[in-house]
Amino acid sequence: MEYKKLVEVYEKLESTTKKLEKRDILAQLFRETPKDVLYQVVLLCQGMVFPKFTGYELGIATQLMIKAISLSTGFTTREIEEKYKETGDLGLAAEILIKNKKQVTLFKKKLLIEKVFKNMREIALATGAGSQDKKIRLVSELLNSAEPKEGKYIVRTILGELRIGVAEGLIRDAIAYAFLVPSGVDEESAISAVDFAWNILSDFGEVALLAKEKGIEGLKKVKPVLGRPIQVMLGIKAESIEEVLERHPVVVVEFKYDGMRMQIHKKEDKVWIFTRRLEEVTEQFPDVVEIVKKHIMAKECIVEGEGWPIDKQTGKPLPFQKLSQRIQRKYDIEKMAKEIPVQLNLFDIVYLNGETLFHK
Repeated sequence: MEYKKLVEVYEKLESTTKKLEKRDILAQLFRETPKDVLYQVVLLCQGMVFPKFTGYELGIATQLMIKAISLSTGFTTREIEEKYKETGDLGLAAEILIKNKKQVTLFKKKLLIEKVFKNMREIALATGAGSQDKKIRLVSELLNSAEPKEGKYIVRTILGELRIGVAEGLIRDAIAYAFLVPSGVDEESAISAVDFAWNILSDFGEVALLAKEKGIEGLKKVKPVLGRPIQVMLGIKAESIEEVLERHPVVVVEFKYDGMRMQIHKKEDKVWIFTRRLEEVTEQFPDVVEIVKKHIMAKECIVEGEGWPIDKQTGKPLPFQKLSQRIQRKYDIEKMAKEIPVQLNLFDIVYLNGETLFHK
């Protein structure tokens, strides 16, 4: 599938602020997309090539992108910076510069979605010595083959500034309208089924493929994958005590300790720990891993709770700032675990030995 087709959809999405119109544009795109590139298309519509929970980001610094544009178009970095200053959008600047580029690309090929996705994934994975040069080469390779408008969206996607106004809720609704509603499923049930699968898989690309291939029944049968975080259930914040009392005449008030939400997965001797934002922090909490291995007897499970820092002398809770030192830590982790021990308090189990417990 040509990347140009996706770019045409981006332009339509960018030209409207109406949510229902955006939903219908996306639904039509998903419905018409071949199965072998549907996963890539759904992620690219979110401006990403990896689901958030993987931790991989495209993020290339502006100066690195300017070098890549220079390599592809023949314009100097100073000329590109001037055009960027003039437009306020490096993607738009790239579009103009590609249209007027000083060097001709020989044997130019049409850009395919598979190629764009592959290069962008390699950009996200590039680390270590020589990684900056590799990133520039990968971006430049795409821009060499890009038409002006394609270049604009390649640059924007890589910079994390797609600007098409598509949030997760729109992707969810578009999947429902692409694959479920046309087959007779009512809107509420369709959206609910997509939402359920998304909450477990945390990847709309996979959810779209399931909806296309297996329909609503396939979505309803989704089970957690150990080692992959599920979306956590969060409390609803009220603006004031008065608002709470208006909605709930009888209330119970209790202390809330200032800790960190921990979603813990266990599969035999393997343990994973995720935050409420689905970031993996297993390495930062070896003490919690040992607690889980020693005290949780289940072969496979997903449990949730709150970990909070405690004073090693008194056992009393400490402020969250102490725990945040451990979350960000990459070195001397064992030492930090001894200095700021964590007390784990579990409050839920959502999966046990192959059985999901969401409805119990």
